[in-house]
Amino acid sequence: MIRILIVDDHASIRDSFRSAFEQYDDLKVVGSVADAAFALFFCRDKQPDLVLMDICTAGGTSGLAATEKIKEAFPAIKVVVMTGFDEVTYMPRAKACGADAFVEKGQSMTFFIQVIRDVMDGKSYFPEQKTIPVQPGEAPLTERELETLRLICEGVSRKEIAERMCISENTLYRHIQSVTKKMGFERTGELVAHVILNGWINPRY
Repeated sequence: MIRILIVDDHASIRDSFRSAFEQYDDLKVVGSVADAAFALFFCRDKQPDLVLMDICTAGGTSGLAATEKIKEAFPAIKVVVMTGFDEVTYMPRAKACGADAFVEKGQSMTFFIQVIRDVMDGKSYFPEQKTIPVQPGEAPLTERELETLRLICEGVSRKEIAERMCISENTLYRHIQSVTKKMGFERTGELVAHVILNGWINPRY
């Protein structure tokens, strides 16, 4: 029996997963919650084997931050991170937080169930990394460039970005210049607006 905790801010999605899982003898929903801030408490109380974790949850709480806390406190609990957004940094960040799998919500319920069973068997699932389109002839953004762009979109100061990335401000400036050139913009503000409006980076989560 796989004991599952569902974390999603949409009641209809939580209900859909619960109804689907109830059709299988090896799946049991032991709890569901809209706000990832309460996920750790539910893990202590319900002791699930696996958490199905949405990234963007009620109260503006990040499922990625909750995933990291759960894996630190309960390493044996599996976490399948899911999202309905095309944000390009979610998958690598989920992996960095210790998630066991990353699934887009557009996948079928059958696919979700297969991933859950595979994860409980010790496997993992992470799709191919998405990229932000760049100008013809330019190389795709590197991981460091993508991290730089994400932090800029979050409104983090350049000094703090350099500290977080353990690089000099001069190196950071070169990263920013490279990203701006590859994306075909002259001003950083225009670049930030472009990637946010197109949904490639979500500064809230």
